[in-house]
Amino acid sequence: MKIHHVACLEDNYAYLIIDESTKEAAAVDPVEPEKVLKAAQEHGVDIKLVLTTHHHWDHAGGNEKIKQLVPGIKVYGGSIDNVKGCTDKVDNGDKISLGADVHILSLHTPCHTKGHISYYVTNKEGDDPAVFTGDTLFIAGCGKFFEGTAEQMHQSLCVTLGSLPKPTRVYCGHEVKEDSGFLCVLKFYSMTGHY
Repeated sequence: MKIHHVACLEDNYAYLIIDESTKEAAAVDPVEPEKVLKAAQEHGVDIKLVLTTHHHWDHAGGNEKIKQLVPGIKVYGGSIDNVKGCTDKVDNGDKISLGADVHILSLHTPCHTKGHISYYVTNKEGDDPAVFTGDTLFIAGCGKFFEGTAEQMHQSLCVTLGSLPKPTRVYCGHEVKEDSGFLCVLKFYSMTGHY
């Protein structure tokens, strides 16, 4: 399993998850589909599906365009998040296959949006697993509480994502900037009493 990031917009990341045995790929949050398709071409892979973490335009805004550019592509998104262009709704615990070797588990991680989904990815080869956290978890903090509560963020971070195996690689939705999420973490800790 290979993972490649694609810089989009001002500070977003889209990703390609590649099943090396079949040269099939999934695109995570391809807000700029042309860039993502160019990256897929450079790596010699075909994009078969889209994994959308949440409904915000800077993550789901490219879904309709990628459906035009790749006829028949499946676009996954949270069942309660009203993701633009979604063809296949997922709930917590739903499983998706990519190629012959890659397995994707949908994890409901609400707070940034009510239906936010993180995608936990493993493969048969035993590579370190990966999780695509969208705007729930960043390297230096968490996303803003747009639609949820501190209790939901605590569940998403400390229970759902916190229970993943230690070698799990984290791929977040944005380049981390000083003001992007750290203050939200401080707010989260002060509201929940966890220090």
